[in-house]
Amino acid sequence: MSQLQQYAILLALTLGTVGFVLSLYGLARAIGRNRSEPGKDVPATAGKLSRDPVWVRYHARYTAYALLFLAFDMEMAFMYPWAVVYREEGLVALLDMGVFLAILFLGLLYGWSQGAFRRQ
Repeated sequence: MSQLQQYAILLALTLGTVGFVLSLYGLARAIGRNRSEPGKDVPATAGKLSRDPVWVRYHARYTAYALLFLAFDMEMAFMYPWAVVYREEGLVALLDMGVFLAILFLGLLYGWSQGAFRRQ
């Protein structure tokens, strides 16, 4: 199978998926009910009207939590494929993962030094 045929299959699958999703969306719009209630557009918290504005700014300290979550999330996203190819690649894969984990450990130390793990 040539590369052009592979791309044609990929394009056909993509267009088929997009067409399927759009047809399901159109079917749901055609069959489903549209209820407009005045209470749906009101921002509420636990059944009560919110006294704060809807678009509030978050405190800057939450940025450290987000960065730490992102770092460890990316670690898992990188470790699964690494575990699959480890036997084939050998020492090179082990060194790559060591460098990657060392960089993440430096990020962890930085977060710790900035007090990201202290309870507030």
